[in-house]
Amino acid sequence: MTIVTPRTRAARTRWALADGWTITRRDLTRWLRSPEEVVGGLLFPVVSVLLFGYVFGSAMVVPGGGNYREFLMPGLFGMTMVFGLVITASAVAADSGRGITDRFRSMPISPFAIVAGRSLADMVRAAADLGVLVACGLLVGWRAHGGVLAFLAAVGLLLLLRFALIWAGIYIGLLLRSVESAAVLFPLVLPFAMITNTFVAPELMPSWLGAVAEANPLSSTVAAARLLFDNPGVGGDSWLAQNSILMAVVWPLALIAVFLPLSVRRFRNLSR
Repeated sequence: MTIVTPRTRAARTRWALADGWTITRRDLTRWLRSPEEVVGGLLFPVVSVLLFGYVFGSAMVVPGGGNYREFLMPGLFGMTMVFGLVITASAVAADSGRGITDRFRSMPISPFAIVAGRSLADMVRAAADLGVLVACGLLVGWRAHGGVLAFLAAVGLLLLLRFALIWAGIYIGLLLRSVESAAVLFPLVLPFAMITNTFVAPELMPSWLGAVAEANPLSSTVAAARLLFDNPGVGGDSWLAQNSILMAVVWPLALIAVFLPLSVRRFRNLSR
């Protein structure tokens, strides 16, 4: 029987961290060596700002008044974090389909380090996407009026949502195991991103649809970001609307609690 001492546990932790960093560097290097993937991913936020801010913006109404682009930008920040789930799931499914995941499993690497490395690499990509989107927002007149600390808190909540959805993406990607099957994810994720307060305030929707939109975890993050950025459109009489910052923390933590252990367990049980 192997006796696990504190020193042994510390050594295993160090090895797991080193393995996780190796996987992170591998995923980031692969991303940076695919210029079309980098440019395509960063162009999406730019197109979203132009499309929704200028093409549809003139027809939109902000409850209580205010500039629609200032109302819109926090919604686009959140929507970009949600669509990152598809990117994560597709990358994990591609690795599985090419046999890379099986090779990792044959190596003396911690299962948690492999999925954690993927999550860290995707967080770097998410931060890059968010940075580009913030720059686009500043160019079209969006401003964060809440101060530096509030701005950082809003960005932290947006990235927390992305981190939670990374684990959902990893789990789904391990279930799919092919890029072709991952293609069906986008139309499935789209309603989740659209039936929310991203583009229209829930109080302007039919009552039943507004209730569904407010119960969407993305709505809590977007509402909290608007509040912290001091952008227009903050409101709503429901408990969820009045406690958006709290729920912007609770929803992601709940998703992490569900999908992080599921992802590690799924990785361990592949091909069984």
